[in-house]
Amino acid sequence: MKEFFENKRFRIFVLIILDFIVVYLSAMLALILRFDITTIPQEYYDGAVRSLPVYFVITIVVMWIFKLYNRVWTYASLSELVAVIKATLLIGVLFVCYHVLFQINMPRSYYFLICAFMATFFSCSRFAKVAIKNYKESRKSKNIRNYVMLIGAGSAANILLNELKSTAPDTVVVCAIDDNPNKKNKYMQGVPIVGNRNAIESSAKKYGATEIIIAMPSADAKSIREVIELCNKTGLPTKILPAVSSTLTSSLSKEIREVRYEDLLGREPVQVNQKGIHEFLHDKVVLVTGGGGSIGSELCRQIVGNVPKTLIIFDIYENCAYDIQNELKRNYPDVHIETLIGSVRDYDRMEDIFKEYKPNVVYHAAAHKHVPLMEDSPNEAIKNNCLGTLNVAKLADKYEVDNFVLISTDKAVRPTNVMGASKRICEMIVQSFANESQHTKFAAVRFGNVLGSNGSVIPLFLKQIENGGPVTVTHKEITRFFMTIPEAVSLVLQAGLFAKGGEIFVLDMGEPVKIYELAENLIKMKGHTPNGDIKIEIVGLRPGEKLYEELLMDEEGLSKTENQMIFIGQPIDFDEEKFFNELDDLIESAENNVPNIKELVTHVCTTYIITDNK
Repeated sequence: MKEFFENKRFRIFVLIILDFIVVYLSAMLALILRFDITTIPQEYYDGAVRSLPVYFVITIVVMWIFKLYNRVWTYASLSELVAVIKATLLIGVLFVCYHVLFQINMPRSYYFLICAFMATFFSCSRFAKVAIKNYKESRKSKNIRNYVMLIGAGSAANILLNELKSTAPDTVVVCAIDDNPNKKNKYMQGVPIVGNRNAIESSAKKYGATEIIIAMPSADAKSIREVIELCNKTGLPTKILPAVSSTLTSSLSKEIREVRYEDLLGREPVQVNQKGIHEFLHDKVVLVTGGGGSIGSELCRQIVGNVPKTLIIFDIYENCAYDIQNELKRNYPDVHIETLIGSVRDYDRMEDIFKEYKPNVVYHAAAHKHVPLMEDSPNEAIKNNCLGTLNVAKLADKYEVDNFVLISTDKAVRPTNVMGASKRICEMIVQSFANESQHTKFAAVRFGNVLGSNGSVIPLFLKQIENGGPVTVTHKEITRFFMTIPEAVSLVLQAGLFAKGGEIFVLDMGEPVKIYELAENLIKMKGHTPNGDIKIEIVGLRPGEKLYEELLMDEEGLSKTENQMIFIGQPIDFDEEKFFNELDDLIESAENNVPNIKELVTHVCTTYIITDNK
């Protein structure tokens, strides 16, 4: 029975019957309104009744031409209403033509009245489903759980608003925010646009918002960060619609995600020459030392996407290497991947690898990087970072590797800890080999803290928040540069493409981020109140820790590359013979585990300043 009533032919039949009734009622009401029910002249009444069959035929034909019998009226909109009005006007014109042709006299006002009644009744009969649907939805309003404030009132927000109406029955958008002053006090699909970003906090309270969605996919990163910080002041959970390239084919509501810490960077993500990188790595043998670590594993992911001849994952930690090997073999079954276990300190083990596989490109990511741990075990920093880099650089030169790229750090600039000093020594090793090598192009890449990497501050803060606090910050004024893991790796790959020999590549990472403010934002992102339900505790600078990191020493200067966010720090000249003599002594002392290794480090890395932050 239900299928019968939902049958298309049955629905058309019902609409035709309704149109007959509408035409009859409109004709009678037009006469009644023109004269009065008791004083309608017999001539006009007979003319109207005699014309009804013709009215019916004209109506059906016009309605069919305008496709008003086969539309989905459940979702009728303004375009359907316009079509009904146009059809009614044409019907009225044809009624007049019929009466003139057959000399049927009717009052002029009759034609205006019948058209008005028909337009009203035609619309009512067809928009009844919409009214019923809206009524049912209003009855469901008791079940609404989310009252959303929308940040942005552009095309993306408009599409998103439509999708939320159809896909999220428990959600209603109560207001919108937009910085365009011309949009203030206007409406977007019935949603009031109440002001610019300065009205976020007050409007959230006024309209009872329970959630905020940032729908500004084309906004720059700085604006996004500023808006997120304003949203955080409301204490409401905030989601974001990121920049999407497939807005015409994908569902925007499915693209909405939680605000991530990457959104707090406040700068545009680095863009690289993907075509050039593909040509650089395609069909090459590529070795990644430290391939199981945070940076190394992402390097492997991006390298394997460029279809190298062989990818060699080298790491001392077999569990991490095993995990990335399985991931890559699952996603790229056609790429030849070798996973090898060993230490970069072991020259003979490394030489066996270079001799057997003859790599074309080497990315040297293997290193100890944790500042406080290396302060307690400084000899290990020298053994792993300095000796390891020296071994891999020697073998890259000996076996005529095309490109060697060292992963360095901003902590190598005027270092105040042994980890940073050891990485500065690594940069000097690379620079020296770049000056002497007849074949290999040596370069280093220097960047700041990597968001989400093992041992970095973000996972620590998130874990502390999850455990109910406190979140520990070493100093209220401490700042750091930040970048995402994919950005860091993209920079490393681009460096190999740009390298001519001896460069230190530096990323423009925007303004440094205050760690205390980062902690506050992360706490707010998780729906808590800083120093309310989650305390922030100042614990003091750790040994070797600086308040401010730098990306360049004054002497290095900057020169541009093709990529506007990547720069080259010019190498600083030094006595290479003296350097290697002192480096050999330093490595020998580290291997003998001498107690005063930090003093010896200052002889090799003259910019290193020993500190004691207690």
